[in-house]
Amino acid sequence: MTRPDRHSGQNNWVGLRLRQSRVDIEIKAMDSISEELRSIISLNIHMKHIIKLLTLLVAVSAFWIGLLETVIPRSYAWLLPVYFIVSLGCYGLLMVGVGLMHFPTCPQEAGLLQQDIAEAKEFLKQRGVDVSSA
Repeated sequence: MTRPDRHSGQNNWVGLRLRQSRVDIEIKAMDSISEELRSIISLNIHMKHIIKLLTLLVAVSAFWIGLLETVIPRSYAWLLPVYFIVSLGCYGLLMVGVGLMHFPTCPQEAGLLQQDIAEAKEFLKQRGVDVSSA
């Protein structure tokens, strides 16, 4: 006949605490692994962009070298990168101009701004500052 252990409840508690600590350690390990995977995925996304840019650069360079060797005279082909940069700048200026032409007007915000200006002028007048327009 086996005798019941009077500390069996305490042993169960210790076993439960050990299992809980093991689970906590496993959860922490899984969290660190998932964090590493997130950083690897983020790095992979950035690498894809770099590869796209490098591919575009290689394609443009190959096209330019091909033009140097065949169709266009050398005196013009050497200026193609300069023409490209100038045309890219013109395109940028055009996009800024189009953006300014289609700039949205905000009448509500303009009214609030005028209200803030009037409040600021009144505040400064109370402090003895002359803010009248000439």
